[in-house]
Amino acid sequence: MFKNTISNLSRIRQVAEVLIRYGFEDVVTSTALRRLVPQSRRRSWLEGEQAVFETTRWERIRMIIEELGPTFIKLAQALSNRADLLPQPLIDEFEKLQSNVPPFPVAQARAIIERELGRPLEEVFADFEEVPLGSASIGQVHGARLLTGEKVVVKVQRPDVQEKVRTDLSLLHELVRLTAGFLKKQGLSNPQDIVDAFERSMTKELDYTSEARSMEQFRKLYEDYDTFYIPKPYREMSTSRMLVIEFVSGCKITDKVQLLEWGLSPEKVAEVGMDVYLTQIFEFGAFHADPHPGNVLVRPDGTLVLIDFGMVGRLTKQQKYAFAGVFIGMARQDARSMALNFRRLALTSEIPDMRTFEADLAQMIEDFASLEVKEMSMSDLADSLQDVIYRYKLQVPGAVFLILRALVILEGIGKVLHPRFNTFEFVRPYGAKIIAEQYSRENIQNEALYTGTQLLALLQTLPTDVRQIVRKISRGDLRVRVELSGYQVLMAKADELVGRGILAAVTVAIILFAGLSLLGNYSSAMPYYRGLPALTWWALAAAALLLLILLLLGTRRPRRRKPE
Repeated sequence: MFKNTISNLSRIRQVAEVLIRYGFEDVVTSTALRRLVPQSRRRSWLEGEQAVFETTRWERIRMIIEELGPTFIKLAQALSNRADLLPQPLIDEFEKLQSNVPPFPVAQARAIIERELGRPLEEVFADFEEVPLGSASIGQVHGARLLTGEKVVVKVQRPDVQEKVRTDLSLLHELVRLTAGFLKKQGLSNPQDIVDAFERSMTKELDYTSEARSMEQFRKLYEDYDTFYIPKPYREMSTSRMLVIEFVSGCKITDKVQLLEWGLSPEKVAEVGMDVYLTQIFEFGAFHADPHPGNVLVRPDGTLVLIDFGMVGRLTKQQKYAFAGVFIGMARQDARSMALNFRRLALTSEIPDMRTFEADLAQMIEDFASLEVKEMSMSDLADSLQDVIYRYKLQVPGAVFLILRALVILEGIGKVLHPRFNTFEFVRPYGAKIIAEQYSRENIQNEALYTGTQLLALLQTLPTDVRQIVRKISRGDLRVRVELSGYQVLMAKADELVGRGILAAVTVAIILFAGLSLLGNYSSAMPYYRGLPALTWWALAAAALLLLILLLLGTRRPRRRKPE
């Protein structure tokens, strides 16, 4: 840990100074970061102009992220899908972030491809386009043609991206360690878990073989669909740092002019797109998590094509049922059903008052029930659901936020193509399908089989567990561990009372000694004052001092505990 701090010292100091420059002095002065800001920089900050305060706090956080670079931008983009962790104004700012990174030289791209393939470029590709089709923080894309004649696109990682990401991830871990206390006071209870999850996500994104596997999985799921197509990945030519994919021509799904020129109905295209996406969520439980217009193409024959499977979301069967149950409960205006399905959906949920939770959901249902169908908006519903999740600190699967975000994007696409597009009308039939699937004979049998298997496993291990407990009891080795929480204040009060009791007992003992000292026969060397021996006066003085201490302790105001 110390080694990491030393290696990241310069970068951490830069982060601290950026925070100060944008007015977040409380983050620096309240954490270990303050030790890294030189005294001269503190004076210039105190005396300098604070123009950044003309912007909101949320805007300044976005500016900081933009200045810190691509890895931090990707973290913020990932957090923009986590409404259970961040307030909506900050999410709105994070959604504005773009990784605008210029392309790297084609000579470097060719060198990386040849190193990954283990042979010259000309032995694999008949043509290779020098100008990249697109560029991002992780890599860039080039068009090419195989020796067999097929047109492909080649995704290749930046030459130093893995080292940079590894360095920035190490820095993020160090920053969280230095500011963990401050972040927890701001309501972010698990900052280290967030960075760990982001590290896993980035590690997966840096491995292009993961994207190839996702594409193959979706190709298998949709192999019988005529209206939907996923490009083929060439696994034999792909590695963790480069990916070769079938080239598919088409226009953006929002290019209404081109669709009309091809004789396609934009309304039909929008309906097919929504049907395909809802099938991914509610039937397969695996979905393309970034369906923005650039990733959804339309062929001249009307076939939809999804590209870029770097971000894929997944739901388990139980999560799928619970998520659908939230929508079904809302459609039926049943707040209790919504609340129960929210709890089923949450990984961990500690709702102190379910009645208040249900009342908030009932108010949300009432707000939407009063709207006309044409006035309903998936964006408004997503904001309302995310607000409930954030206020009640429900830890729901990250895939839920990806779905809500994707539905909002698809609604925007649909309204461009379809004047009467309404997301809720498309979702409604899938609710009925989910109910039918959930209570189908096959699913009930599977659930019964699973429950029976768990019960059988319990019955098989129960005799052994009971035998071990009985043996420990007979040997006197059984130990019960009890952990109490919230007793610190009580223990402190008990310690204080015990201390005062001991002090009072000593005082009483000294007073008794002073009384008994009057009965003693002393030699002529013992001095007397006002007829009492000096020993008695000393004892009375000690008792008076102890009584004064007890009086002061009794009138002292209790010390306020600092919040943890």
